Amino acid sequence: MTIAQQARQQLRALIEGKQCMFPASVYDPISVRIANELGFELGMFGGSVASLTVLGAPDEILLTLSELVEQARRMTRAGPLPIFCDADHGYGNSLNVMRTVEELENAGIAGLSIEDTELPRQFGSPDGKRLLSVEEGVGKIKAAIAARQDSSFVIAGRTDAASITSIDDVIRRLISYEKAGADVLFAVGIKTGQQLEALSAATSQPLMLGGLPAELMDKDVLTNKRVRICLQGHQPFAAAVQAVYDTMKALRQGNMPASLERVAGKETMSRLMEYDLHRRNVDAFLK
Repeated sequence: MTIAQQARQQLRALIEGKQCMFPASVYDPISVRIANELGFELGMFGGSVASLTVLGAPDEILLTLSELVEQARRMTRAGPLPIFCDADHGYGNSLNVMRTVEELENAGIAGLSIEDTELPRQFGSPDGKRLLSVEEGVGKIKAAIAARQDSSFVIAGRTDAASITSIDDVIRRLISYEKAGADVLFAVGIKTGQQLEALSAATSQPLMLGGLPAELMDKDVLTNKRVRICLQGHQPFAAAVQAVYDTMKALRQGNMPASLERVAGKETMSRLMEYDLHRRNVDAFLK
């Protein structure tokens, strides 16, 4: 069994289990190794973080599929942590979704979500997101399932309808994606316990949530509502940006490198870059 297959089976076990988990937001090989070392069960590679990491640009669907896949490949080779990828709209129509699944599966990703938002933004469209028809959303989920080669690869049907239309529309869409064969139902923008209760009661597949208010971020409550993955945002990337900014600012202002605080030491850096492993390879093959 390959490392990728092991990661997918681990993710399957998590979503089929009985506990809600908060995944680590990861974006590069070092962040993946940190998350794995700290005991996170899952890494989440968000679309917005992908755009920031690769392009330094906002989440306006400027990132290409090949750029996303190459960053994902760098991350999966860094360690055994299962990584779930936000694949946005699948980079086009249902045929493009099939290509997206093929490429991310080959890159070692454990699972991905396909959303029913109309992306990228169309010329002349009003501000704010617009949704695809349910029929097109269903077609994308069916295409994603048809394209996967490893049956353990996890496909999540996602909707942002909670912040665009209504909870009734969220339920209608996710029930349709459940019938289409989605392994996980992913709702972004749920704001109240009543909405969560309605969603849980109307569906049977494991739930994944994003954008929850703080008062709903209770693992026990979420577990009881069949939520198995709950996103907490992408603070690690923002924290890294602030740390780099503060460090460069201090150096620019004349502070000596040795005086800087909260900088990873030699032991931490060596461990996360797997220095000893590379040193052994040097000794074994270059001497």
